[in-house]
Amino acid sequence: MQLRFVGSGDAFGSGGRSNTCFHVTGNSVNFLIDCGASSLPAMKRLEIVRDEIDLILITHFHGDHFAGLPFFLLDAQFSRRSRPLVIAGPQGIETRLPEVTETLFEHSSKTKQRFDLSVVPLVPEQSRSFGAVKVTPYPVVHGESGGPFLAYRIEAEGRIISYSADTEWTDALVPAAKNADLFIAEAYTYDKVVKNHLSLKTLEAHLPEIGAKRLVLTHMSDDMLARVEELPYVAASDGMVVVF
Repeated sequence: MQLRFVGSGDAFGSGGRSNTCFHVTGNSVNFLIDCGASSLPAMKRLEIVRDEIDLILITHFHGDHFAGLPFFLLDAQFSRRSRPLVIAGPQGIETRLPEVTETLFEHSSKTKQRFDLSVVPLVPEQSRSFGAVKVTPYPVVHGESGGPFLAYRIEAEGRIISYSADTEWTDALVPAAKNADLFIAEAYTYDKVVKNHLSLKTLEAHLPEIGAKRLVLTHMSDDMLARVEELPYVAASDGMVVVF
C-alpha cells in the first residue's frame, strides 16, 4: 500500500503547491483523502487513473479541501465512468456537494450520472467501513464556517493512516493518531499561534503521547516552507510517495 501526496499546499498555494489531496492505493483499496480545487489537474499531471478510485473522504467544506469534487465528477461523467463512487464527509455533505456543483456548473447537479454515486455523511467517533477501508472521524477545531471539521483515522490492509486535517490543537488528535503507521499533520506555522491552525511547536509538544510511527507535515505556509530544510521531520511535497 502507498500514499501519494497529490497536493500538499495550503489555501493560498504557498510554494506553488496544489491544494490538499492524498491518493491511497493497495491490493484492495483505491481512495482519496480530500479533493481541493486544484486536485483534478494535479491528478492528471501524476497520471492517476481516476476511474479506479472507489472512495473520496472529505474533511471539511473549505475550497482547498472540497472544491475539486465538481471538477472530478464532471470529468467522470464526460470520460464515461461506470465504476460506482462513494463520497463521504462531514454531516451536511449530502446538501453541500450539490450546492457547490450547481454553483460552479449550472444544471450539472441535476444531470443523471452514468455511474452510481453515493454521498455519505459521517458521524464523529462512529466508525464506518467502505469495502476494505475502515474510517473513524474525530471532531477538530477550524473555525465557524466550512464545517463540521473532521480528522480521520483510517484502517486499511493492516495499516493505520491518520490525518489531522486543518485544526488548532485539540485532544481529539490523540485518539485519532495514536500509534498510527502514518500521521499526516498540518503544520501551518513554525511557532506562531494562528487561530484554527496548528503550529509545529504546538504539535511537537504532543507527539510523545500520540506515538505515531511516522510523521509527515503538510499544509505549510511560506513561513514553514522557508524552514523545511532545517526541520528534523519529513515535510510533504506534491508527488511525494510514502510506501507502507
